Amino acid sequence: MRIIGGRYRGKKLISPASAAIRPTSDKAREALFNILRSRLGSDFGKLRLIDIFAGSGAFALEALSQGFAGVTMVDINTADLQKNVRLFPGEAGRINVVRADALSLPTMAEKFDVLFMDAPYRRGLTEPALKAAAALLRPGALCLIEVEKNESCSLPETYRLLDERRYGLAKVLIAEFIS
Repeated sequence: MRIIGGRYRGKKLISPASAAIRPTSDKAREALFNILRSRLGSDFGKLRLIDIFAGSGAFALEALSQGFAGVTMVDINTADLQKNVRLFPGEAGRINVVRADALSLPTMAEKFDVLFMDAPYRRGLTEPALKAAAALLRPGALCLIEVEKNESCSLPETYRLLDERRYGLAKVLIAEFIS
């Protein structure tokens, strides 16, 4: 596992100790950041990202490397992602780690421009987690929601599906938060 672009391109990340954590592949991450650039422009310097079910933290740390102003990573177990956060000591002011259940997220002072969510496959967690995340998103926030390629996922009414892409075993729903 490594950072694929930006300031820290090539930096190796620590692979998760738990087999239950399934990081988004380098190829899929690269494609998703190309989608972000095509929809948001190439300057991410004012954008804030929240990564729910952050796992190893690879997606959020990629966002940090590619210029996001700040990233927040949420997971019920933060041990694996904390190992990777420690690899970025100079970025402590731009990284926020929240240990929380994705279905009952804490109130946060800031609203986010981009959501990345990669819930454990086939457990029915995506839709309720999206409902919980709604309070944390700015209107118009771009949402990248990864599910298993054959998994059925209904978006809550506050999200509008824009596109859908498949990467190996994963399907990514690209949606807009419409409040």
